[in-house]
Amino acid sequence: MPNVIVVGAQWGDEGKGKIVDFLTEKADVVARYQGGHNAGHTVVINDEKFILHLIPSGILHKGKMCLIGNGVVVDPAALIEEIKGLEERGVEVGKNLFLSKNAHLIMPYHMAIDRESDRFKGTKRIGTTGRGIGPTYVDKMARIGIRVVDLLQPEVFREKLKVTLLDINFLLENLYRIPRFDIEDIYSKYMGYAEKLSEYIADTDIIINSMISENRNVLFEGAQGTLLDVDHGTYPYVTSSNATAGGACTGLGIGPTKISKVLGVVKAYTTRVGSGPFPTEIKDSLGDKLRERGGEYGATTGRPRRCGWLDTVILRHSARINGLTGIAITKLDVLDGLEKIKICTSYKYKGKIYEEFPKEINILEECESGYEEVDGWSGSTIGIREFKRLPETAKAYIKRIEEILGVEVQLISTGQRRDELIQIKEQF
Repeated sequence: MPNVIVVGAQWGDEGKGKIVDFLTEKADVVARYQGGHNAGHTVVINDEKFILHLIPSGILHKGKMCLIGNGVVVDPAALIEEIKGLEERGVEVGKNLFLSKNAHLIMPYHMAIDRESDRFKGTKRIGTTGRGIGPTYVDKMARIGIRVVDLLQPEVFREKLKVTLLDINFLLENLYRIPRFDIEDIYSKYMGYAEKLSEYIADTDIIINSMISENRNVLFEGAQGTLLDVDHGTYPYVTSSNATAGGACTGLGIGPTKISKVLGVVKAYTTRVGSGPFPTEIKDSLGDKLRERGGEYGATTGRPRRCGWLDTVILRHSARINGLTGIAITKLDVLDGLEKIKICTSYKYKGKIYEEFPKEINILEECESGYEEVDGWSGSTIGIREFKRLPETAKAYIKRIEEILGVEVQLISTGQRRDELIQIKEQF
């Protein structure tokens, strides 16, 4: 049975939630491998919208096992609220959800540091969500983090918290000039969280490897996108984890030999939220039109996304870094009615042409995009479920993307609803 990674191929917000939701029909296990509740996956079922932040999209299907891996950083209050919200809407959350013992906890001081440190950067601020994701990963790498398993051992949790707060409170008071945190207040809150979450905490690495050994269909769900990967993205304007396919192995505790396919999700145009270089950004009324038609506002923060033309320079990089075996194109319908559509195939900086993704941030910030122009289509693609029914120029656009990237387009989303999708090739 194949094990499939679904990964964002741009700057996140590509529509991975819908793709994962569709593929879950034939999956037995859906596992999230990195990021935190700064991510937001939107799924529309019978005109009802579900926005998930930590729990895998597979939770919306009965009988599916859902795992939150060790590579995820978890705000326990946010997870409890998400579980409560789903249950209130009739979604079963119980023995179908497992939370890794080794996942790191987002603490209140992480959120404070996140907000204050970004504020200190002024015009060079990264534009984080302020939810403590980055500082939690910092503590993880500094080997001073507090993990989910520590919630099950109150005295261990208290001692770790006591030691950590000595440094944290000094930093908060003397650098950021904000009040210190009280150990008893945090301890009391987190022990309350422990009581509510204990039934979900498990050795998820053992569970998922067992499922693979039993030849179950396993779907790996990433958050954010390749260009936000801390190693392979537009650093420093990135997230703090490995959002690429390799993160699935480290973030869940499985070997790379267990991966069968890597499906890259690609929006039919390009967006990014927050600060950072964006070579194909459209800064006129057309960019505003795409934003409104595509509903390009953050599922987590509501922040407006910057919109631009499809960038195949970053997509070639993404295909290579992730080892993509297939592509899912989303939001094709947003381009309906455009007379001409541009595809970026290169960058130009100080007279030099770049056809591959440059690592220098100043080149990405100052380059000019080289475009080829293709015909758009006048008809609506919303709700089309067969490739042959697409307008000829829409088919040509898809084929041109395949030619440039050397990767097959295997799924095409033609609307928000779960069933508005063209399946060209099955993943399972």
